[in-house]
Amino acid sequence: MTHTPAYGDDDPVAALATATGGSALTLIRCSGGGSLTRLAGIFSPAKKISEAPGNTIVHGWITGSGDGEKIDEVLVSVYRKPRSYTGEDGFDISCHGGPAVAAGVMNALRGAGFRDALPGEFTFRAFMNGKLDLTRAESVMELVAAKTGEGRRRAAGRLAGALEREINAVKKELVEVLAEVELFLDYSEDERGESAGDEAAGTLPGRSRVERALTRLEALAAAWDRERLYREGVLAVIAGRPNAGKSSLFNLLTREERSIVTAVPGTTRDWIEGWISLDGIPVRLVDTAGLRNDAEPAGTAKEAGTGGADETANAVPGEAERMGIARSRRLAGEADLVLYMLDGTAGITGEDRRFLDEFTRGKDGGRPILVVWNKTDLAALPAGPYRPPAAGRDFQLAAVSAKNGTGVTELAAAAATLLKSRALGDATGEIPGPGTGPGTLRQKRLLDGAAAALEEALALAGEGEPLDLIAPLLKEAAEALGEITGEISTADILEAMFSRFCVGK
Repeated sequence: MTHTPAYGDDDPVAALATATGGSALTLIRCSGGGSLTRLAGIFSPAKKISEAPGNTIVHGWITGSGDGEKIDEVLVSVYRKPRSYTGEDGFDISCHGGPAVAAGVMNALRGAGFRDALPGEFTFRAFMNGKLDLTRAESVMELVAAKTGEGRRRAAGRLAGALEREINAVKKELVEVLAEVELFLDYSEDERGESAGDEAAGTLPGRSRVERALTRLEALAAAWDRERLYREGVLAVIAGRPNAGKSSLFNLLTREERSIVTAVPGTTRDWIEGWISLDGIPVRLVDTAGLRNDAEPAGTAKEAGTGGADETANAVPGEAERMGIARSRRLAGEADLVLYMLDGTAGITGEDRRFLDEFTRGKDGGRPILVVWNKTDLAALPAGPYRPPAAGRDFQLAAVSAKNGTGVTELAAAAATLLKSRALGDATGEIPGPGTGPGTLRQKRLLDGAAAALEEALALAGEGEPLDLIAPLLKEAAEALGEITGEISTADILEAMFSRFCVGK
């Protein structure tokens, strides 16, 4: 009968913990019951593995499980339970890089009785063996996926237990209040004494503690947008008329010559993207085709700052450019931030006004937008803010020269400030410590559920409702917090969560 691998067994497992391909070293991670004994069968000299204490490194050769052929000279980091990542006996093999070596070592391990690990199985075992709670387990993949140093710092805070400690502190308060409530429910009025009579009729014991817990949960939940900003990043689109300097700005911000820059308007026909960091915020930056109406020429070469007429510049958009313009408008509509470029030598044109007027309509005055006055090396920035026709707000023009880089640092700082202000909204104050806020949508939803239960409990207490209606709500909130850390969990939830991890973690 074929054995089907499953989360929760103690089979010895192995997986590549580094990407395949040419490299100096490859790391292969192994864990499970009897794993060191099995390794000794394919290691020379075997005695070194059998006698190695935990947290030591052994030098030797991996050999074939059948013929004893030497496969690779390796270093093995030995871990003995419970002082290991998974809480089981295990080891890491550092072998030479390259797919052939890695495949040879993995085949030797399979021959010795190891099976290929499932996605996230090492971290799953660490959770099941009490080495990590769920918030720290989830932060492992946050660290792997971190795009900026700030994202890494916040994920590392959760891995170090910042969120777990915060959740457990609030849960402890609620459990203590629940104990007081149960005391009132379990004993008669005579046993409690006369002073407790009113509380049994509806007053919530420890009400101030419940209110403090609710305030803390609301602050944690409010930190979600900020944490998500650094974890997932944002989409920023550079938009504007043809030849406004979009591609030059894109190249400056990405620090690569990714976009082709010419004096001919309409050079960019399709969008191109790259990842950058704005004060620790991961930004997917997109350079788009120049915006203009189907029947409108791109403008003269003189308007573009080159000094003479050009036949191509005056041509109406062709099919390829029209498709690029349509994509530009769609991307701008989806963006978390638009950098709208103005050609300072041409000034604010009718097309600029139409786009900004269109962009500022809708809910909350449209998406965040920075209006960038480009080519300050040729045209000075006009004084005062700019308000498009019918727009409900002013735009302070940001002055840059995409040609020589002047003002680009200030523009990047202004963009980061705008993104942060949108993420924080009306929230005041900072949750202490990096990584204290929720790092996943699962955690955020459970925080919201716990807060909603406490709000309802306090409302019922305020209306004088009996404690036997309030107690289940307090318990519901405490259980939601327990689910965040994994104190309360189901096999289905755990399998769905860890199956999204990469193999080797």
